[in-house]
Amino acid sequence: MSAIRLLVLGAVRQHGRAHGYQVRNDLEYWGAHEWSNAKPGSVYHALKQLAKQDMLLAHEVAPSTVGGPPRIEYEITERGTEEYFALLRASLTSYEQRMDVLSAGIGFIVDLERAEAVALLRERLENLAAWRAAVTGHYLPEGGPEQLGHIGEVMNFWVHSADAGAEWTRGLIARIEGGAYVFAGEGAPFVGVLAEGEENPYATGVQDPGDAH
Repeated sequence: MSAIRLLVLGAVRQHGRAHGYQVRNDLEYWGAHEWSNAKPGSVYHALKQLAKQDMLLAHEVAPSTVGGPPRIEYEITERGTEEYFALLRASLTSYEQRMDVLSAGIGFIVDLERAEAVALLRERLENLAAWRAAVTGHYLPEGGPEQLGHIGEVMNFWVHSADAGAEWTRGLIARIEGGAYVFAGEGAPFVGVLAEGEENPYATGVQDPGDAH
């Protein structure tokens, strides 16, 4: 699973309608270019692909301010919304998600209702426990990694990753159950996107051909 689809769909959904540079700017504002593959070229490619797959609707609007063809604004479709929530739910439940996918999922977790978010995170705990059990069926942590030669360090890393992931997940569940954050249906959501023309203090400033569209 790629984080870029979740990130792009989520950014467009938060705006309602957004042109490509807005989406790129938001992802840089979130630092996603540092912890995922959300580089400018990947963002613009994902927008075009999602439009081809009928997950985004492309609208031609006023000509680009820097010349060239008309600027395109994107709007998420019903199919895109279904894909977005499917990706979001999958990102929160699987033990094997890459760091960028899980990070994207946590960034959008408040788009779910509180009870569902907790249920998905509890499912993640179950999956982490099952994965840990599968590893310890071949490797016993108390015996130390040396029992399997240096390859034991791989399984030792997996066990520690499962334990750390479970501890963090339990902490997040406790915070959510304790009332932290505003989830879907609870009131005005946290605004995590930049308004049109708002300066991005974290922008890379690197120009890309897609910025003109």
